Amino acid sequence: MEILEIFGVQFVLSAIVFALIAKWYAAPWLADKSKQVALGLLILPHAFRHIGLTFLTPAGVNEGIPSTFATAAAYGDFASGLLAILALIALRRNWPLAMALVWVFSLVGFADLLNALRQAEAVPYFAAVWYIPTFLVPLLLVTHVMIFARLLGGDVAAAEQTTTRDKPAH
Repeated sequence: MEILEIFGVQFVLSAIVFALIAKWYAAPWLADKSKQVALGLLILPHAFRHIGLTFLTPAGVNEGIPSTFATAAAYGDFASGLLAILALIALRRNWPLAMALVWVFSLVGFADLLNALRQAEAVPYFAAVWYIPTFLVPLLLVTHVMIFARLLGGDVAAAEQTTTRDKPAH
């Protein structure tokens, strides 16, 4: 297999496994959680996106990696990670702007991942950072989709509590 084929297989299989975990285990478990709690749990993996700064290190990537990719991926991940931490704090402290911060984080973070994925010319230079796009990025993409679904779908737990509370007793 060629390097891009190996990358593609690993990326797709990781995405499938994370999607199955999300569907079978995470989504049902999060369904009874409040929007605030569910979003906080889904944002947690993104708080480690400072790891993307490794794209700027000679120990992490091979010489010759396109600097446009390395710089955008590293600082995009770093910014996304800082925004994730800020969103986590805002959710935890119930700040009035918490949901707005979650939106900003998720839009910036998702755009960063899409931008990195479109730059396949960088793949042969990944070296030690290979695990980031083949293992972590699929996890981050799946959690972004789950975050967007929760942001757009409302607070399932609160809606169910309201519905249950409003039902007449038998």
